[in-house]
Amino acid sequence: MKLNHINLGVTEVAQAVDIFGRFFGLRPAGDGMPINEQMAFLRDDAGALISVFRVKDPVYPKVFHIGFLQDTPEQVRAIHRQLVEGGFQVPSPSENHGRLTFYFQAPFGVVIEVESFFKAENE
Repeated sequence: MKLNHINLGVTEVAQAVDIFGRFFGLRPAGDGMPINEQMAFLRDDAGALISVFRVKDPVYPKVFHIGFLQDTPEQVRAIHRQLVEGGFQVPSPSENHGRLTFYFQAPFGVVIEVESFFKAENE
C-alpha cells in the first residue's frame, strides 16, 4: 500500500505552490490537473499527490503537520539555510531521538517538518 494523496487547505495557493516547489521539490501533477488561485495539484518524487485548496482560515489540530524526510542531516541543514535566506523565520534544526529535525510554520497556514535520521557509525 502507498499514500495516494493528501488534501490541504491553505490561505494562498500560489504561495503554497512556490514554497512546496522551491524548497521541497514538489512539481505540478500534470494530467490536466489545474493550478490556479483556488486549487493546485502537486506530486512528490514517489508520485504521491498533494492537493492544496484555498480556504479563508485553515484550522488544523495542534499536532497536525506535513513532514518531508531527507536522506541526510546535511540536506536538512541545507533546506533550513535556504528557507532562512528566503526570508522565513525558521527555528534551528535540533537533534531528537536519532534524527535532525525542524518545524516551520508556513505562511499559508500549514506546519511543515523537515527531518533526517542519523546513521549508526558502524553502518
